[in-house]
Amino acid sequence: MKKACLFSVFALTATLSVPSYAAQQTVVLSVPTMNCATCPITVRAALDKVPGVQKVKATLEPPEAVVTFDDAKTGTGQLMQATRDAGYPSSVKPAK
Repeated sequence: MKKACLFSVFALTATLSVPSYAAQQTVVLSVPTMNCATCPITVRAALDKVPGVQKVKATLEPPEAVVTFDDAKTGTGQLMQATRDAGYPSSVKPAK
């Protein structure tokens, strides 16, 4: 009985201690209200503040931001919220 209980505790501990690996994701956000040279700088700064964001490239033409992030720490909803909070609503561009 002790061995079975001890084995169960060991198996549960081993299962819970297995690290979950996050995937690196890249998303393109359409930011149609960017219309001047400082807009991409503002959008990039807002996205850089989101935990888990690894890389941001914001451009005026086309008005979009390409964001690489750790999907265990953030997601597209948080990224869109960050641009919205900075005054630039965005949406995920569909993959081509």
